[in-house]
Amino acid sequence: QVQLVESGGGLVQPGGSLRLSCAASGFTLDYYAIGWFRQAPGKEREGVSCISSSGGSIYYADSVKGRFTISRDNAKNTVFLQMNSLKPEDTAVYYCAAGGAGPTVQAMCVMRSFGSWGQGTQVTVSS
Repeated sequence: QVQLVESGGGLVQPGGSLRLSCAASGFTLDYYAIGWFRQAPGKEREGVSCISSSGGSIYYADSVKGRFTISRDNAKNTVFLQMNSLKPEDTAVYYCAAGGAGPTVQAMCVMRSFGSWGQGTQVTVSS
């Protein structure tokens, strides 16, 4: 059974850090581009960061550039999202997705490019 499971979310104060993990089971992540998306209440799901299958191409949304870092450990079949200097506006449910395709990693980093999704993990940034 193909499955993606996110973990690492929680409640953190502004300026704090969290590390999200996306673990795959039932398939090997090596061959797939991976994306992190987030959805805040009342808003559309947006692409936060995407990484190519090789890890050589990475895209960050402007809102997180310089604060978030995406990485992949294919040996562990896991992709990570390190989130630093968190802001209240980062509060959302964060989802990972596999299978993206597109001419560039930026073009790929939209919902319709991805076929497999995790269940999401809540991130709340609040004092």
